[in-house]
Amino acid sequence: MTDIDKTAGPKDTPPAGAEAIKAIPVRHYGRYVTAVIAIALLVAIIYAFGQGQINWHAVPDYFFDDRIMTGVYKTLLLTVLSMLIGIVGGIVLAVMRLSKNPVTSAIAWFYIWFFRGTPVLVQLFLWFNLGLVFHYINLMPLYKDEWSNFMTPLLTALLGLGLNEAAYMAEICRAGLLAVDEGQTEAAHALGMSHGKTLRRVVIPQAMRVIVPPTGNEVINMLKTTSLVAAVQYPELFRYAQDIGQNSGAPVEMYFLAAAWYLIMTSVLSVGQYYIERYYARGSSRQLPPTPWQKVKANMLSLGRPKGAVGA
Repeated sequence: MTDIDKTAGPKDTPPAGAEAIKAIPVRHYGRYVTAVIAIALLVAIIYAFGQGQINWHAVPDYFFDDRIMTGVYKTLLLTVLSMLIGIVGGIVLAVMRLSKNPVTSAIAWFYIWFFRGTPVLVQLFLWFNLGLVFHYINLMPLYKDEWSNFMTPLLTALLGLGLNEAAYMAEICRAGLLAVDEGQTEAAHALGMSHGKTLRRVVIPQAMRVIVPPTGNEVINMLKTTSLVAAVQYPELFRYAQDIGQNSGAPVEMYFLAAAWYLIMTSVLSVGQYYIERYYARGSSRQLPPTPWQKVKANMLSLGRPKGAVGA
């Protein structure tokens, strides 16, 4: 029987005096070709826009116009209010959908089915023209008026956007609640906590890690969807840009201006979404990934450190 030499080194160690193998990296010519094509297309697009019959000087001239700034404010206000309606309604609908009561569960299912199955623009027009069905709004001693006076463009926009958003938020909240292990609920009930208190103290805080990322996407989507309310005569950023474009004779330029403002607002919201997601990820990750600023700071420090120096 052959004895095994346990003191022998690894077999892949090259013998003394042997020439080391020089590894030559593989050249990916396809990447170079793709990069050249992409750059050429980008240059061609920029050149086409530069040579087009567009008065680019009109964009900075109206960028901070009072009407544009009013439109930005109303767009943000409409986004916040609609999302509040959507989030509150979505939580209620998610709880109803998960309820053991078949009536409440069926009502929530029908609501989600209807509002997810019809376009937002159609819903806005339906709310705006419900005066054909309800001629008066009568809340007894509190309020009584004609439907056309009651259903203002702002209220139409809030109902059309907020109630539609509630259907999507209901599914997001339901997915977050189902992601929490049932053992958490059973343990809370064993400690004597009520169903409502269990939701507030145990289930919802853990579900937020699943709920926050898609909710951030919904906020950004809502910001862009507010442009649809121009169809029901509510003045926001897109409507003001249209009016300025028609009066100044530069409609296309004002569309680019509105697009620039939408990009700015969505970029700011994306940064906020990143840090909110990072906050709720603390319970699931041992070490959070560095923020963009921390990455920049680390790269700057590494550039200023001498070669061969070892960090403390």
